[in-house]
Amino acid sequence: MTELPHSNQVLSAVAEFVPRRWLRGGHRQTLAGNFLRRQKLLPAAEERLFRVEADVQVLCHCHWQPERQSRPTMIVVHGLEGSSNSHYVIGTAGRAWSRDWNVVRMNVRGCGGSERFSATLYDSGLSGDIQRVIASLLEQEGLPAVSLAGFSMGGNQVLKCAGEWGMKAPRQVRAVAAVSPSCDLALAADRLHRPANRLYELWFLYSLFRSFKRKARLFPGRYDSRLLRQVRSIRSFDEFITARYMGFDGADDYYAKASASPLLDRIALPTLVIHALDDPFVALSPETEARLIANPNITYLRCRHGGHCAFLAKADGDDGRWAERQVVAFLDRHARS
Repeated sequence: MTELPHSNQVLSAVAEFVPRRWLRGGHRQTLAGNFLRRQKLLPAAEERLFRVEADVQVLCHCHWQPERQSRPTMIVVHGLEGSSNSHYVIGTAGRAWSRDWNVVRMNVRGCGGSERFSATLYDSGLSGDIQRVIASLLEQEGLPAVSLAGFSMGGNQVLKCAGEWGMKAPRQVRAVAAVSPSCDLALAADRLHRPANRLYELWFLYSLFRSFKRKARLFPGRYDSRLLRQVRSIRSFDEFITARYMGFDGADDYYAKASASPLLDRIALPTLVIHALDDPFVALSPETEARLIANPNITYLRCRHGGHCAFLAKADGDDGRWAERQVVAFLDRHARS
């Protein structure tokens, strides 16, 4: 296993990740990461709702160790149209649980079958929901140490959360990790629309359409499903749906305000960011990479291979999910230091 540098050491050079011999290439990694079977190491969860706005509750699945107040807690946040049951969430949570962590698998508002608990849609910048879940957990449970892990959209949200806190994070929050974070939302939306990525875009659109139609049925008169007739891409979905119903002045305004990139230089917590250069649709702009490299609190692992949220290495006694191993090792070290 690759040893991680300390939190104030930055890896701007290509990090050591070796893909499985038959899984070299971003598309192969991405697809295999979604469909290869994996072990589930978690016990039954406690379902808990956290109120984050007057008409919004967030559904979390909590796994508590026998002496929860003496254990570190990891909150894991999923990607676009994912849920607390996304494979990378389950995998990372299982690894943390095996190291005696409490684990909270957080659904972004309205995801994971929780549409009825949220009158609003969701967007990629809802860092405030994470902050309110943490505040509630600290108040209700008296937890001594909390860390955040996010994937793709969830990675953007946890980094944005840390950037908004700056030097004023709750003292119990120890560290943050993000895998394949969509820190540049406009860039990700445009890359998804490339011909080589059209199948990914169509899959996201299919799922987003279904989610929006369910929301329209649950809240009659609030959402207009006819707007979907104008949608042909992720960018147009964000233009006609996300921006309209989440208070933004169009897709460009949404992308600018919801992206974590402008806040990366404010992050004061020990933070790990893992990104693959062959990620099919999430790319980091030169400005974003410069901010990651310049911030001494951020460890940036920039890999040639790994795809999107995959990073499938040789199994070596486990399922070979390299990035998940790095996340849990990094957060574990800082939670216990």
